[in-house]
Amino acid sequence: MPAIPSHLRALRLPACSLLALALGGCLTAPGPVVSGDGRCTDADLQWAVGKAGDEATMRKLAKDSGAGLVNPITPTTIVSRDIRQDRLRVYLDAGNVITAVRCE
Repeated sequence: MPAIPSHLRALRLPACSLLALALGGCLTAPGPVVSGDGRCTDADLQWAVGKAGDEATMRKLAKDSGAGLVNPITPTTIVSRDIRQDRLRVYLDAGNVITAVRCE
């Protein structure tokens, strides 16, 4: 096990807390969790393409899709390739304009 630097030993945190702090910088937060029935449907959501990706639009998309999880995806967002039936991904360009809306 590597030695803990002296400036971190002064914090007197358990080793697992130090690991959590170290890994915390690598994690990205998912989009807001919105209550829904858990089944995402994107058939009637194309109205959002070209609109601003603001909070009001995201909430309407969440409500209209029935998704349990809404993920805003920007050009710098790293995404996994897993498929979830309860997730709506809202793709945004650099100007925060919605370019695609898909249940994935």
